Amino acid sequence: MKNRGAWYRKGLRDGLPVGLGYLAVSFSFGIQAIQAGITWPQAVMMSLLNLTSAGQFGALSIISASGSYISLMLSQAIINLRYCLMSSSLSQRLDEKTPLRHRLLMAYGNTDEVFALSAAARAPLSPYYTYGLMSMAIPGWTVGTLLGAIAGSILPNRVLSALGVALYAMFCAIIFPPAKTDKVLRAVIVIAMLSSLIVSVTPLLREIPSGLRVMGLTLLIAGAAALIAPVKEERS
Repeated sequence: MKNRGAWYRKGLRDGLPVGLGYLAVSFSFGIQAIQAGITWPQAVMMSLLNLTSAGQFGALSIISASGSYISLMLSQAIINLRYCLMSSSLSQRLDEKTPLRHRLLMAYGNTDEVFALSAAARAPLSPYYTYGLMSMAIPGWTVGTLLGAIAGSILPNRVLSALGVALYAMFCAIIFPPAKTDKVLRAVIVIAMLSSLIVSVTPLLREIPSGLRVMGLTLLIAGAAALIAPVKEERS
């Protein structure tokens, strides 16, 4: 837990691009939330409490179709299963003496991009580095939702489509640079992309809910990579 301020400031710097990317992506969520009949305070509260792009957009589809609470809960559980894996992975990089309150707070803000940056940080991971990332990501996602809900209805459809792919482009910008110097990571990325494509077009497999497909592929590919090429932790 040494140098908390330095870790937090580094998290702020590294998290700035994530916050800006979230600001753009959540803008489109705010627009769609209003179109689904949700008020802007409800949309903002949804973004503040959930922090899950796929889960929130999936929820809008169910809300628009007047789906039941049960279907809404099940869909969120399936879509967001990957965060259990991510949080479990980060917990292994923390110091053994890290208090439970830090672990729970980190789990709340553990989005895909926050996880990627936290996992790439020097071990043992400081919670304050992740807090710095969260301090950029959470306001970016929430404020973007607010702006989209209030003023986004004036944007043309072409702009909305561009914003919709911004999150994926941002995530690629996080994982591709380290892959230039890590052949194992390059192999994992290629295998994951090909596996996802095969599963999405195979007649029987494509009927599996997307959340379960992602969860299954993550377990198989990450587990195989851990067995074949385990990463040695660097303790300082």
